[in-house]
Amino acid sequence: MLTTFMAAVAVLVLLYVMMGVKIVRQGYRYTIEHFGRFVRVAEPGFNYVTPFFYRVGRRINMMEQVLEIPGQEIITKDNAMVAVDGVVFFQVLDPAKAAYEVADLYTAITALSTTNLRTVMGSLDLDETLSRRDEINTKLLAVVDQATESWGVKITRVELRDIRPPQDIVNAMTRQMKAEREKRAVILEAEGLRQSAILKAEGEKQSAILSAEGSREAAFREAEARERAAQAEATATKAVSDAIEQGSAQAINYFVAQKYVEAIAEFARSPNAKTILFPVEATQLIGTLGGIGELAKEAVGRVAAAPQVIKAKPMPNVPKAGQ
Repeated sequence: MLTTFMAAVAVLVLLYVMMGVKIVRQGYRYTIEHFGRFVRVAEPGFNYVTPFFYRVGRRINMMEQVLEIPGQEIITKDNAMVAVDGVVFFQVLDPAKAAYEVADLYTAITALSTTNLRTVMGSLDLDETLSRRDEINTKLLAVVDQATESWGVKITRVELRDIRPPQDIVNAMTRQMKAEREKRAVILEAEGLRQSAILKAEGEKQSAILSAEGSREAAFREAEARERAAQAEATATKAVSDAIEQGSAQAINYFVAQKYVEAIAEFARSPNAKTILFPVEATQLIGTLGGIGELAKEAVGRVAAAPQVIKAKPMPNVPKAGQ
């Protein structure tokens, strides 16, 4: 009988001890209450809590958690209706505050994020809402983190997951984007045509300058050639005039024959002249050519006689000494 009693007592003591053993998993904290009053926080690992006098109050998750912001419709500053949803990342830093400063931590964070999301996005127009997500996330993070600080919670990130404007606004934005792209394409095409015209005009300008330079150089050369031809003509005319003054009729015949031949050559080169009729006698032309020949012979004879005159010139008489 005694043995049975002792065995029963041992079993009860063992059960009592086992009831006080609490194993806390890593990433969690347990609050310990003494008759309903918070006294301490049980750390991860082995913990012993006296049964009946102490008990585990709340099991707090200390890891970073993700909480979804439910989808909702928000009216922007320019009265556009958009559907928005998002996510909130948070971590409990103080398990006692998270357990006893707020009744339902998850519901409180969700409600706080929803109301502040409406406030922030309601102060922006539709274009700003679509293009300034980072600014919206930053504002939400600052506001919600400050509000949850007294709950022992740190808001690490707030992200807008989706912004859905109405379908008619989406269609209008699509048309606007298409018109903007077409406008840019037209501007780029016009700019290309402008650059092409500028380069073409620049090339024509350079071509005209080079052509003018060439024309000026050609005119200069032509004027120089005409000047030299005029000088040669003047020299020839002066030579003929000198010959006439000396009484040589052959010089006149040479001059007339030269002009005569040049006139006939001009008639022959004319593109409109198929047949040339001129009232001249062959004997006159032959006589003229004969005159040219006589003039040439006379010139050659003068050149040959010039050294003989020099050789036939008598030496001057030199007086002898003593005369």
